[in-house]
Amino acid sequence: MDLSVSVRAADRAPIEATAFIHELAFEDLPSPVIGQAQRCLLDLIGVAAAGRHTAASDIACRFAVGQLNGNEKVARILFDGRTASPAGAAYAGATMIDSLDAHDGHPLTKGHAGVALLPSLLAVVDSEKTGSIEGRDLLIALIVGYEIAIRAGITLHASATDYHTSGAWNALGCAAIAARLLGLDRSQIREALGIAEYHGPRSQMMRCIEYPTMVKDGSGWGAFAGVSAAYLAADGFTGAPAVTMEAAEHDALWADLGKRWRILELYFKPEPICRWAQPATEAVRQLRAKHHIDPATIRHVRIETFRTAVQLGSLMPRTTEEAQYAIGFPVAVALHSDSGKTGVAAVTDEGLQRAEIADLCRKIELIERPDLTARFPRERIAAIRITLQDGRTLRSEDTAARGDPAQPLSDSEIVAKFAELASGLENSRRGTIASAIASLPTARTMAADLMDPLLAAI
Repeated sequence: MDLSVSVRAADRAPIEATAFIHELAFEDLPSPVIGQAQRCLLDLIGVAAAGRHTAASDIACRFAVGQLNGNEKVARILFDGRTASPAGAAYAGATMIDSLDAHDGHPLTKGHAGVALLPSLLAVVDSEKTGSIEGRDLLIALIVGYEIAIRAGITLHASATDYHTSGAWNALGCAAIAARLLGLDRSQIREALGIAEYHGPRSQMMRCIEYPTMVKDGSGWGAFAGVSAAYLAADGFTGAPAVTMEAAEHDALWADLGKRWRILELYFKPEPICRWAQPATEAVRQLRAKHHIDPATIRHVRIETFRTAVQLGSLMPRTTEEAQYAIGFPVAVALHSDSGKTGVAAVTDEGLQRAEIADLCRKIELIERPDLTARFPRERIAAIRITLQDGRTLRSEDTAARGDPAQPLSDSEIVAKFAELASGLENSRRGTIASAIASLPTARTMAADLMDPLLAAI
């Protein structure tokens, strides 16, 4: 990108996004947007509660406490209770959620925003001792983060040649949240966005697909970069412009802030596995609804899907990270499990020792269909063909995953998912969290009702 041509001149007025971040009011929010933010909160908190038990989360929390601790400002870490710097607490919380691939995403970003936004919001609120913040202010800040992060992600994918992780762009949403909560002016907000963009981790997404490890989607460092950016800007550090926001060729994408609500375009995952694998598992469930399939009678399974989903592979995973970034494994689990779903237990050590799953993985063939690759990322489609020992063949239709706006999870399904993922919490604590989220639009304070249940140790 030729910055001398495409970026607005420095003496031009700051972009309108800074006004959106600084001035958005609760009265500006349509009721579906408010409701969606509440759904996001409940969903993310459930994922965090389950993710807190992963090895990656445990390591990240210890690292934040030991290496990213604060002096003047500290914040409690999500579901941990110990303190770190605000940026450190945001890092640990985002890594916690990212450790279990069950959080919301946006198809055109090819990644995830909320995973970094919620921990950043909680860290700044707790650090600034703004426990008296009204519930509606929390919702506004979260919505601001989603609207900025999603657009930054779409723009970055359109202007960069590499396929980068979500931390590269959700950092800008985290910076927007922190800047609003810290009361930065429009000039400081612009600097914070530029700093966050510059330091957001431009890490290689497909490397993590080929070699799945705890680095996951880069969102821990996206949260760290975004929160750090706001505090730096508050002290006078400069970093503008954020090229993804100020490049003239992307004006149209940013011009509809406050008119088109990108948060309404999110998908919610019914399973804790890569979204690219979920069209295939949904196709399996649809086949199972029509036919009795005894896994012992399966000779061969053919998965036809788009290129990046094929790259997830069909090898039997050895770690939870490999299990979450796989396609053959969750399809094998879907064929064996009573529910047809891959649950948390299946992608942890408990589910990685099953010989019958490993045997079925060896019978799975992955085929790229160019027509489905051409529809990605706007659509993610798969089809399944199962050949049985008696020669019969069962075929699915071309199938999309549930959870997109076109096939949304119902409110009751989101609640049930939260209850399942947060089953390690006491019933009263789960109830307190759910009630507090439901009452946010009218809550005068959120310190005891929401912050304390979220920031105390599990």
